[in-house]
Amino acid sequence: MTIRVGLTGGIGSGKSTVAGMFADRGAVVIDADIIAREVVRPGQPALQEITETFGPDVVSDTGELDRAALASIVFTDEKALAQLNAITHPRIAARTQELMAAADPDAVVVYDMPLLVENDLTEGWDWVVVVEAPLSQRIDRLRERGVGADNMEQRMAAQASDAQRRAVADVVIVNDGDLSDLSARVDVAWRQVARGQDAVT
Repeated sequence: MTIRVGLTGGIGSGKSTVAGMFADRGAVVIDADIIAREVVRPGQPALQEITETFGPDVVSDTGELDRAALASIVFTDEKALAQLNAITHPRIAARTQELMAAADPDAVVVYDMPLLVENDLTEGWDWVVVVEAPLSQRIDRLRERGVGADNMEQRMAAQASDAQRRAVADVVIVNDGDLSDLSARVDVAWRQVARGQDAVT
């Protein structure tokens, strides 16, 4: 029987690293960000609908979605964001279900979803795994990735708090050490989700 895991964490927490470690241990990882990019590729109905809704300036000269231009419209406009979500979310959900259905029946399927809590998608999982890290470390990691202070602050403010994520978590992986520390904690979490063992990370 497929074990379904919802994986989430704030920006800079190391969630993607944890997803990769789960994959190394045999999980089938479905990345919501990759699906979100797929559904708005040139030629996809969602891109056409986005263009009709927000205007031609959200499409680049190469015919691809100009994410920065679109973000400048929807980031501070709740109505515009709701319009965008109404276009993309059903398609993302449909593709996600398609990929989950295609997984081996005995697989552990990990859905890597940054906004699992924010989009109220925490129900229906066998496990919800949250990755968190101290704010100072998250900021350092984002700086290393070239994320500017203003962008960083805006993105963090738009996400759920650690307390909100912990409230829905079955497992919390604290990423406050090096990769060796993190790998050991993922091992504990993997035993819990894949084998149903009680564990504390």
